[in-house]
Amino acid sequence: MNLRKLTLSSLLIGIGVVSSNIIYIPLGIAKVFPVQHVINVIMAVLFGPWYGIAVAFLISLIRNLLGTGSLLAFPGSMIGAFLAGILYRNTNKSIYAIIGEVVGTGIIGAVVSYSIAKYFLGKESTLIFFVGPFILSSLVGGISGYFLLKLIAKTNVLKVYITNIDDLK
Repeated sequence: MNLRKLTLSSLLIGIGVVSSNIIYIPLGIAKVFPVQHVINVIMAVLFGPWYGIAVAFLISLIRNLLGTGSLLAFPGSMIGAFLAGILYRNTNKSIYAIIGEVVGTGIIGAVVSYSIAKYFLGKESTLIFFVGPFILSSLVGGISGYFLLKLIAKTNVLKVYITNIDDLK
């Protein structure tokens, strides 16, 4: 395991956990968390889907253990991280990491979260109650992650991790 990847992943986990107390939008039993989407896009571009899933899982787990998250944090963040990482890996274009994040979290993750809320948590709601906010949050977070990556790419600090740095400049 690469120590640099592990260190940067740990730093992003810390940012994800700490910011969850500051930047979130409560929507019933769900908490929309745009910083998670920023982190998912960054992880997709820098390290791919497997590190992205691990970071999303650990942020969700720690948030739940601290009482700042819900069970719905797992499917949305992990599916978005996976799809963002797979699409970026297959295209080498950061726009596809954003699309993967929005589709993975905003649509697929929202449907899974709706199912968990309805069948496991006993919370009645409509599917649009999940899909709308999840899409909005993942779109805002995905675009923010893209611009943060562009800013980082200009400094060449993470050049070793970004396979297609010209895509971001």
